[in-house]
Amino acid sequence: MKRYLFSLVLLSSTIAASAQSPAITSWLQNTTVMGQHYVQNNFTPIQDNVLANVQTVQYSANWVYVSTHGIPTYITGPFLDNNPSLASDQDAIFKIPLNPTPNQNPTATTPGNIGVFINGVALFDYRDGVSWRAASQADAGGPIQGPPGDGIWNRDAIKAERLGFDCAKGHPAMGNYHHHQNPSAFDLDLNVISTICSLYDADGLYVIDSTQHSPLIGFAYDGYPIYGAYGYKNADGTGGITRIKSSYHLRNIAVRTHYADGSDVADGPPISSTFPLGHYREDYEYIAPTAPDSLDEHNGRFCVTPEYPNGTYAYFCTVDAGWNSYYPYAVGPTFYGTRVVSIVAAINENVTTYVAPTGISSESFEALNIQVLPNPANDYVAVQVGNLVRDNITVKLFDLTGKLISTSMIYAGSTITYIDTRTLYAGTYILQLSNAEHVHTTKVVVQH
Repeated sequence: MKRYLFSLVLLSSTIAASAQSPAITSWLQNTTVMGQHYVQNNFTPIQDNVLANVQTVQYSANWVYVSTHGIPTYITGPFLDNNPSLASDQDAIFKIPLNPTPNQNPTATTPGNIGVFINGVALFDYRDGVSWRAASQADAGGPIQGPPGDGIWNRDAIKAERLGFDCAKGHPAMGNYHHHQNPSAFDLDLNVISTICSLYDADGLYVIDSTQHSPLIGFAYDGYPIYGAYGYKNADGTGGITRIKSSYHLRNIAVRTHYADGSDVADGPPISSTFPLGHYREDYEYIAPTAPDSLDEHNGRFCVTPEYPNGTYAYFCTVDAGWNSYYPYAVGPTFYGTRVVSIVAAINENVTTYVAPTGISSESFEALNIQVLPNPANDYVAVQVGNLVRDNITVKLFDLTGKLISTSMIYAGSTITYIDTRTLYAGTYILQLSNAEHVHTTKVVVQH
């Protein structure tokens, strides 16, 4: 009953404030910056002729329409598992409810799009379309050529397809670039489990910051928001910042004969080095949480967030203590709300176009946690901005006489830029980061 009453309060509050809903104001809009991609063995990014992030946001009393090509500002690719696809133009209009509603009979997430990130990139669930096939005693279906699997023991894409993820932990399916998981770069995890970022310099949507509430990074197909890995410990916004935890755990099994609920199903392969625990989604079981910073069976909870000070139901992109993605990763295996989001060919009602304000506050600019690494520098300087960049940032390098040496950009929805210092004389330089309203300067020492 408490949950039902809380839902009614949230619903009435959302309706009253729909014109300023985060579902309208949170998108990263862009009409000038094009996407880029790598191909294997070419370490220079290739410029695309497709606009990145979201182009327009329009809304009515009940819906928000987000027009996007599905391409991020961070560099996509390469995909080292022989995936022949590249991130390509999706030319989509997402229709998202401003007043999402709980579902008393939760529906399972499905293969393909189950959400959209604030840069217009798709979110997929845990699976990759591969499952165990008893007749051949092997995984089958999805990207594996041949007949489909049985759909009983379903492979976990995050574990199985790691080699094919780019630096931002994404990859395309028939051109539809997407993430199954937290879209923060591999090399920024505490426990780095992929070297792809070292080979092909790139980044992700945001940087995990354990000292701040993670940003709102997307919306699920039921209309509820998706946050990054950290939030308030207690649902009422108290208790400080902590890593928000999944309530799914690996089962204590040696053979795959039953589901966690006791259902007797067709056998899968026994636990082995080839099919380790966690290879399949059914290797996990849900244990109802007792700690306030753990999530429900949908990987979400009712809580206060910076964008929803009166509370909302929200999903979180769960990671482990090493910041590696942890099942169910974002949303699932079922939606909390009623799945109503769709991709439409046209908008068939009167709408208002939302024009995002330019610039960010001084507090937000200072909170970006700008890092310059290495410093002193030799061959290059990496300028890394923490958390989520919502506004394009110009990065300029000056010598001590005030002469401009180089200019680069950190685009909204990306986190890093590199400055080549190999041709510079040894000495001290001034690095300046600025947007339309704010300037941040720091010294950089170059030594050879």
